[in-house]
Amino acid sequence: MSTTTPTGTQTVTRLLQRQILPIDRDTDVFALYVDLEDAKLDTDRHAVGGDKAAKDLNNAAIRQSTSTGKKLHPDQIQSRTALRLTPSQLLSFGTYFNAFPASYWRRHTIVTEVELSVMVTGAGSSVTVYKSMARGHAQRVDSATVEGDSGTFTFSLPLKPFVDGGWYWYDVVAGDHGAVVEGAEWTAQVPADRAEHGTVDVCITTMLPDMSAQLLGQLGAEAELQPYLDTVMVMDQGKDKVTDSEYFPAAKAGLGDKLRVIVQGNLGGSGGYARGQLESVRKGTATYAMMMDDDVVCEPEGIIRAVTFGDLAKRPTIVGGHMFNLFSRAELHSFGEIVQPWRFWWQTRLDGYSQWDFAARNLRSARWLHKRADVDFNGWFMCLIPRVVLEEVGLSLPVFIKWDDSEFGLRAKQAGYPTVSFPGAAVWHVPWTDKNDGVDWQSYFHQRNRFIAALLHSPYERGGRMVRESFNHQIKHLASLQYSTAELRHLALEDVLRGPHALHGELATKLADINAFRKQFSDAQLHTDRDELPQVRRKKPPKKGKSDIEIPGRKATLIAAALAPIRQLRPVREMSQQFPETELPAMDASWYNLVKYDSAVVSMNDGSSVALYQRDPAHYRDLLKRTIEIHRRFHREWPELARQYREALGEITSPEAWEKTFAPWSEDATQREDG
Repeated sequence: MSTTTPTGTQTVTRLLQRQILPIDRDTDVFALYVDLEDAKLDTDRHAVGGDKAAKDLNNAAIRQSTSTGKKLHPDQIQSRTALRLTPSQLLSFGTYFNAFPASYWRRHTIVTEVELSVMVTGAGSSVTVYKSMARGHAQRVDSATVEGDSGTFTFSLPLKPFVDGGWYWYDVVAGDHGAVVEGAEWTAQVPADRAEHGTVDVCITTMLPDMSAQLLGQLGAEAELQPYLDTVMVMDQGKDKVTDSEYFPAAKAGLGDKLRVIVQGNLGGSGGYARGQLESVRKGTATYAMMMDDDVVCEPEGIIRAVTFGDLAKRPTIVGGHMFNLFSRAELHSFGEIVQPWRFWWQTRLDGYSQWDFAARNLRSARWLHKRADVDFNGWFMCLIPRVVLEEVGLSLPVFIKWDDSEFGLRAKQAGYPTVSFPGAAVWHVPWTDKNDGVDWQSYFHQRNRFIAALLHSPYERGGRMVRESFNHQIKHLASLQYSTAELRHLALEDVLRGPHALHGELATKLADINAFRKQFSDAQLHTDRDELPQVRRKKPPKKGKSDIEIPGRKATLIAAALAPIRQLRPVREMSQQFPETELPAMDASWYNLVKYDSAVVSMNDGSSVALYQRDPAHYRDLLKRTIEIHRRFHREWPELARQYREALGEITSPEAWEKTFAPWSEDATQREDG
C-alpha cells in the first residue's frame, strides 16, 4: 500500500517483523517465542556488578516460578504464526523473537513510527501493548478487546522515546472460550525508494558435510525466505564433500539454482568467507553478503529481519545476529561484543552478561536487556555485510581463523559503517566455553591475529596493555606446564614480526606446520582413553588430608604468582617422570593448581580426551629467555610494525590479492574437481 505525505512524498508500507513460532515446536526454545510468566516483573534492582547473592536468589525464585507454572503445550502452536490459548490463559509476546526492539530501529534506521496489527479470534479476548524504557521499567501503552468472534487491532506506536533503549510488545488474555492469536505484524511507512527489499548471498564455509547440508535444508525449506536469497554459496574445504552427504539431495531440491558449491583447499574461516565475499562482489547482483557458520541451527526469519533492517538503515550498516547455545537452546551466549581498547581483547559489553537463560529469566524482567547494546563487531557465525561496504573497505584479513570478524568490524567502523547486533536475528551454535581453543592449535591464531588486529587498530602508541599482557600469559602457560601452547604463541609473535605480506602465502600451509610442530610436546598429545597413561602416584600424601584443589584468595594468588616462576627452576621429582602426581578435570586445571605439580593428567574442556603435563626446567628456562627477548622487541618496534601493517591493509584485503590466493581453486579447477 502506498500513500502520500502532506509534503508530497510518496510512501509505502514495509513489513518490519511478524509474529513467529518455533518451526519444530521444540519445547526447549518456547521461552524465546512466547512467555507464560504472568507477572510483569521488574525485580533486577541490582545493576550489573551489584549484589551477586541477591541476584542469584532472585534468579532462583524466578526459575522456580517458571518451572512450577503453567506450561505451553506444543499442540497449541497451530502454524508458523498462529497460537491457541486455553480459556482465560495469559500469554506474553514480550520475548526475544517476538518483542519489537524499538531502540535499535530508532537509532539506526529511517523509521520513526511503527504500526502493530494483531489478529485474534475468541470473544472477550484482549490485547494489551506495553513498552519499556532503557532502565527496563514497563509501561502500559494501549489495549483492545474482541467484541465479536474475531478482531484485528491496530496500534500506532512512535519510536521517539527509545533513544537509549526499550522494546514494544503485546500480551494476550484469552476469553472464557479460549482464543487464537492468528498473527501479528509490525509495519512502517517508508519512502517509495525503499519499497523493494534487498537480496543476500549467504556464504557458508564448511568442513562438516552433514551439518552444512542440514543447514542448507533449513534455508531451502522456508518459503518466505526464498525471495530474499540471491545465491547460497558453500565453500567446501574438507576431505568429505557436502555433495556426498545424505542430506544434500533435499537441500539441493529446496534451493535449486540458488545453491552453488565451491571446492577449495582448507584456507580456514577467513579464506572461506573471503571467497564468498569475493564471489559476491564480483557477481554484483546481491545487496548483501551474509557470513554464516556451517555448524549452526538457523532461525530463517532472522535473515529476513536482518535484510529488512539493513534496507531501512540510515547508512550502510553491518547487521549481525546473536548466538544461542546449541545444547541449552534458550540460553543466549552473548548479546553484544566490543573490543576493549586498552587490553585489545574482545568481550561482552561491560553492562551485559555473556550468558543468559531466557527459560529462567524472561526478557521483560531482565533490565539489562532493555538498554541498547552498541557493539564494535559481530561474529561471523551470522553477520550481514552490505556489498558496498565490502567494495570500499576490502575483504577479510588472510588470517585463517580468529579475529577476522572483529578486525573487519573495527575496519568498517573506522570507515563510517556501524555494526548492529540485532535482536530477533539469531542462530544456535556450540558455545565457546565448550572448546579448548585457548590452549590447543588455535592458540597460535589467537595470539598472532590479536597482535595483527591491534597493530592495525589500537589507538595507543604501543598497543596499550597488549605486550605486557601477552608476556604475563606466556608466564602463566609456562607455569602451567603448557609448553606446546607457549611455543605456539611464541611462534605466532615471530610470524607477526615477519610482516603483513607473508600472510597470503602461508594461508594454506600454516595449520599443517603448526600441528606437526606441536606433536613433540606431551601436553599436546591427546588420549581418548585415560588408561593409556600411567596411574597417579605421589611421594607424599596431601598435607593433613586436605584437597590440593582450591580457588585461592587475592593474597594467596599474588604469592603463588610470585613464587611460580622460581619453582619452575627446581629439579623435577624423580617419581613424577614415570607417574603423574595428580589428575585434574578441565574446570580445575587453572595455573594456581597446576603450578604445584611436576606432572599431571589434565582433561580437555570438551570432555573428549586427556593429556599428560610434565615439568621441564631446561625447556622452561629456554622459553622464558625467548619470551623476555621477543616482548622487549615488540615494545621497541611497535610503532614501526603498526605503520607497516596499516600501509599494507588495503593491499592484503583487496579482491586482487585474494584472487591470486584462490588461483589454484579457480572456477575451472572447481568444475574439474566437481565433475
